[in-house]
Amino acid sequence: MRFGRIPGPRWLHRLRRRLMWLLVAIVAVPGALDVLIGLAHPLADGRQTCRVVQVVDGDTLRLWCRDTGLQSARLTGFDAPELFSPKCFAETVAAQKAKWALRRVIWQADGLQLAREGEDRFDRALVGLSDSGGPLAARMIAAGHAREYGGGRRDGWCGG
Repeated sequence: MRFGRIPGPRWLHRLRRRLMWLLVAIVAVPGALDVLIGLAHPLADGRQTCRVVQVVDGDTLRLWCRDTGLQSARLTGFDAPELFSPKCFAETVAAQKAKWALRRVIWQADGLQLAREGEDRFDRALVGLSDSGGPLAARMIAAGHAREYGGGRRDGWCGG
């Protein structure tokens, strides 16, 4: 038996190789898109310019700001489904859709403005994002990827 080759039919090897490349694409493509978003769409807050490093989920970003460095930012005005602690499979699917929708909304926005509103209990910066068309929160809500949220207890995403 030779080392480096797993025994089995040839078609199975091709399938494994294709699945491996698919997995690589699933992991690498979102990160690359987030970097492109950050490069193409700087966020200005009046004092400094920040760039999106990562879209974490439908309402959270990782930002790189010249003065403050890398920081996590919770977008205000809306609540999106939880990606990292979902209560059901439907919430997981909705959270992935919300994450991709936020990428699309940021990518399509023109002249993004960032308004800092303090910090939350997880030490994330609370920020509002808007452009010439108004708050991005309104677009996420209108598209059905988020709900209005002003603080306090949040409703679940799993239905009855």
